[in-house]
Amino acid sequence: MKRRGVRGPFPGVRLVSIVALAGALLAGCTSAASDERSTDQGSDTSQTTAPPEPVSLSLSIAEGAQNVEPGQPITANATNGKITEASLVGAHGTVVKGGLTPDGTSWQSAEPLGYGKTYTLTAKATGQDGKPATATSTFTTVTPAQTVSVSMNVQDGQTVGVGMPLIFTFSDDITDKAAAEKALRITTQPQTEGAFHWFSDDQATWRPKEYWQPGTTVSVDAGIYGRNLGDGTYGAEDKAANLTIGDKLVAIADGATHHMKVYVNDQEVRTMPISMGKPSSPTPNGTYTVMSEHNGYTMDSSTYGVAVDSSQGYRLWVEYAVRLSYSGIFYHSAPWSVGYQGNTNTSHGCINLSTENAAWLMETSKPGDVVTVQNAGEQILEPTDGWSVWQLSWEQWIAGPEG
Repeated sequence: MKRRGVRGPFPGVRLVSIVALAGALLAGCTSAASDERSTDQGSDTSQTTAPPEPVSLSLSIAEGAQNVEPGQPITANATNGKITEASLVGAHGTVVKGGLTPDGTSWQSAEPLGYGKTYTLTAKATGQDGKPATATSTFTTVTPAQTVSVSMNVQDGQTVGVGMPLIFTFSDDITDKAAAEKALRITTQPQTEGAFHWFSDDQATWRPKEYWQPGTTVSVDAGIYGRNLGDGTYGAEDKAANLTIGDKLVAIADGATHHMKVYVNDQEVRTMPISMGKPSSPTPNGTYTVMSEHNGYTMDSSTYGVAVDSSQGYRLWVEYAVRLSYSGIFYHSAPWSVGYQGNTNTSHGCINLSTENAAWLMETSKPGDVVTVQNAGEQILEPTDGWSVWQLSWEQWIAGPEG
């Protein structure tokens, strides 16, 4: 039995054929849209690459510049290319050292310039387009109204105590103290909080907020050369030193017990009998910092205004002496007062020790160690007398001279 086909509106054409035709038409529309998108995408990839650009050279000092500070680095920089050659030459042919960065895009001078000198900076470069370019600048450095030098109370390679302040003494007064502090760079490991304090216009002192941590390394760079320190005053030369903070040594001299206790890293290591200043010349109470050590020293009262031939004067040679103040306070060997050491204060203000104990303490201590005097009378140590910075609280320290 034959199955009859389903007839559509057109005789002899099966419905399935119409469906197939419609599918073909639909497929044709989809293909056209896909082709259009493909054409659009193809247009994106057909964009042309930008042409290589010419090099642009920039110099840190403009042509004809005057009063250039000689401590600053002089640079040349290239954009869209690399520097092939650069030089900085003085008017008399002196060549200033300098060098390129590894990527060739920058050149920088590597040594300071002279005061009141004329230099020419020349840089040559090649751009991404392969074409060369040259830039030149001739300029003159500043001529100072005056120059000042600076000295420091520390030496390179020195090991110092936990109380050590860093003192910078200038050869003349400084009017721009902020500029001076910026030039005095102090780097520590581990990081240590500290601040400057000016006891006078020619001396800046930096101390940590608290005693140094033993083992701290300290780099001191007084980079004053080429720096304007105010009113046309410039630094004459730089100074630098690297230090290490040694063991914590604190000695406490007690006028009531007539003994000194010595602590190393917070452990008591020795107790020694002492004799301090008698009532007419008491040892000032306060916290001193060891300043200098001497094997063989003449104690002379005239150095602080008391004539040797007066009733209170003296001139004595001692075998061991360690300075604690500008005003003449030392701890030192005093074999003549051994009978009073441990029971009576009889000195002119110094801390008397037996020769053996003075030798041991001087061998054990170092500049920057801390000596505290207590119960010695009514007189108080002035923070300006020696390196006695610990006489000021941190709040007083950061407040400045008026604090």
